[in-house]
Amino acid sequence: MALDKNQIAKRIAKEVKDGYYVNLGIGIPTLVANFVRDDIEVEFQSENGILGMGPFPFEGEEDPDLINAGKQTITALPGASFFDSALSFSMIRGQHVHLTILGAMEVAQNGNIANWKIPGKMVKGMGGAMDLVASAENIIVAMMHTNKAGESKLLKECSLPLTGVKCVKKIVTNLAVLEVKENQFHLLERAPGVSVEEIKAATEGDLIVNGEIPEMIL
Repeated sequence: MALDKNQIAKRIAKEVKDGYYVNLGIGIPTLVANFVRDDIEVEFQSENGILGMGPFPFEGEEDPDLINAGKQTITALPGASFFDSALSFSMIRGQHVHLTILGAMEVAQNGNIANWKIPGKMVKGMGGAMDLVASAENIIVAMMHTNKAGESKLLKECSLPLTGVKCVKKIVTNLAVLEVKENQFHLLERAPGVSVEEIKAATEGDLIVNGEIPEMIL
């Protein structure tokens, strides 16, 4: 059974460690804040100028002045701080963020990522993604394994304009958890009920499978 977006976020939340400062990109990554363990302390940063984001608000409790980089309403945890974009990007470029979680349109087997533009379509701008992938040492991508046409998004080479080069370390999709190393995708875990053969069929890039591949524990 392929994972839904919340289940992808729940699996990624297991990668968040106590004391981490974490930047969440738009899309699936924003859901990660809802699944972090209660017994650890984590500070979520958004490049539009907040450190200390909490989970999404319940319906009726939204504050329209409190938003993340994707313009979604959010909550702020006790002790949260607000600042301008210059300070926010100083945090990012100064490598003060321990983990960056991004969405992607394509990822290549060498770690290249394309996540900001489809040629010919309207785009509001690349946002902070290019700074994040250039500065972060620990990048996890949250994405669907294939596009709506069923074509793989894990490729030998990206076809869309690149956001970053050789920067992605780990990918969590609706089918699998994969590590990027030695210019190949290495299969670490598979979604419950999803076979290795299904993952191979959905992966255009070189996929390395060593031994028995365990199912994800969500």
